[in-house]
Amino acid sequence: MNIQPLYDNVLVQRAEPEEQTKGGLFLPTMAQEKQVYGHIKAIGPGKILKDGSLRPPAVKVGDKVLLAKWGGNEITFAGEDFLILKESDLLAVLAD
Repeated sequence: MNIQPLYDNVLVQRAEPEEQTKGGLFLPTMAQEKQVYGHIKAIGPGKILKDGSLRPPAVKVGDKVLLAKWGGNEITFAGEDFLILKESDLLAVLAD
């Protein structure tokens, strides 16, 4: 990955939207909702605290995380879509 987030920023790739309902109906692209979870692809070194010390991130590359539906900054890099957001904007780490 050629993107290295700064400070306490996190690079997340949102999971692909569901193309089919539980009942088996296929959804058109416009009706597909954004997923509220994704996988961490890169993280910054951590948050710089008021005393100048560095607090390392609580998450790691590869973690599956729950995120806000409309949070973060969307970017496209090398033909793939990502979100860059603050670590504090992550809602939870999901266990497999």
